[in-house]
Amino acid sequence: MATVLKWNGKDLPDELRKLPEGRYVIESVDAVPALTPAQEQGLEEALKELDRGEGADLEDVRADLDSIIRR
Repeated sequence: MATVLKWNGKDLPDELRKLPEGRYVIESVDAVPALTPAQEQGLEEALKELDRGEGADLEDVRADLDSIIRR
């Protein structure tokens, strides 16, 4: 689950108050670094594979992500 918030740098945003207790990572979306040429090429190749129907099965992707998140 992602929560997008706009912060004025001073007051605690309501979006943070609504989140359940836990640990969070906050990262600015305004400071996203540009993709390298290799990353750009990799994304283009992946899109072409999907267009050819060579994508991964949804259940396999979910299982992979679950195993990564659980570590």
